[in-house]
Amino acid sequence: MYVALGAAPALTMDRFMTGSLAGKKLFITGASRGIGLAIGLRAARDGANVAIAAKSVEPQAKLPGTIFTAAKEVEAAGGSALPIACDIRFEEQVALAVEATVRQFGGIDILVNNASAIDLRGIESLEMKRYDLMQQVNGRGAYLCAKLALPHLKKAANPHILTLSPPLDMNPKWFSPNLAYTIAKYGMSLVTLGLSRDLAGAGVAVNSLWPETAIATAAVGNLLGGEAALRHARRPEIVADAAHAILSRAARSCTGNFFIDAAVLREEGVKDFKSYAVDPSVDALLDFFLDAPLSEGVSKTGFHPAG
Repeated sequence: MYVALGAAPALTMDRFMTGSLAGKKLFITGASRGIGLAIGLRAARDGANVAIAAKSVEPQAKLPGTIFTAAKEVEAAGGSALPIACDIRFEEQVALAVEATVRQFGGIDILVNNASAIDLRGIESLEMKRYDLMQQVNGRGAYLCAKLALPHLKKAANPHILTLSPPLDMNPKWFSPNLAYTIAKYGMSLVTLGLSRDLAGAGVAVNSLWPETAIATAAVGNLLGGEAALRHARRPEIVADAAHAILSRAARSCTGNFFIDAAVLREEGVKDFKSYAVDPSVDALLDFFLDAPLSEGVSKTGFHPAG
C-alpha cells in the first residue's frame, strides 16, 4: 500500500536482545535509508509494523533508496510496511500520515524521530533558507510528530518516543562554527528533555539516542568526507540495535535519557563492536557532541572539534 500526501546485511546481535517488538506499530520519520531504515528493519525482524514516513519517492544519484524500496526491505525482513510520502515540515502532511498509520495498523506504539537536516556552514556562508530548513525539520519536526502521534501513543501498552539527537552540552566548541546545525539538533534534544517530564504521568517514554561514532550514511558520505569518512564509520545497525533495546524496555521506568548507542549495547551484553565497523582495521571517528570515546577503536581525529 502507498499513501501519497501532496543497506548492509543484518548483524547477529539478536542473541543479546531479550525484548521483542513483535506486533508493535512504529512510525519512523526519514526511514527511506540510513539509520531510520535500519531501525525499521530491526523491528521488522521481530514481526513489527513499520510506517515509513519520508520524502523520497524517486531515487537520486547521491541519495539511494525510497519509501518503496524501504518498504520492500521491511517486508522481506518479516515485518509489515506502510510507505508514506511525507514532509514533516508540513502539519497537514504529518496529520494525514499519522491517520494513515492508525488506519492501516490500528494505532501507534512507537514514534521514532529520525528525520534530520544538516548543514555545517557558519553564519557568513549559510543561507537563511538552509537555516530555516534545519529548524523546520529538526526541532519543529520532532515536536510536531510527537504532538500528532501523542493521542495514539497514550492508548498504547508500552509507548515510546525515541529521537535521534545528542546529549545537551553547552560547551561553545559545539556551537562554533556550525551554530545553526547545533541549534537545530539541540532543539530535538530539548523536545526530549521537556516531553519526558510532561508525559511521565501518562507513561509515555521519551528518550534520545546518539551514536558514539560517525555512521555510514548518505549524510556522512556526501557532506562529511566522502569515502574516507565512511571507512572510519560504523554501520547504521549499531544504532538500530541500541534503539531496539531501548524500545523494548518498560516505558514508565525508561524515560528522560540521552542514550549513546555503545553504552546501551554494553548494558545488553555486547562487548565487541568490531562487527559494526565499516572497516575494522581503522578507528571509527568520534561523533559530534561527545567529548571522549566510550569503546575501543574510536578516535577523536577527523571532523571532531578541538577544545
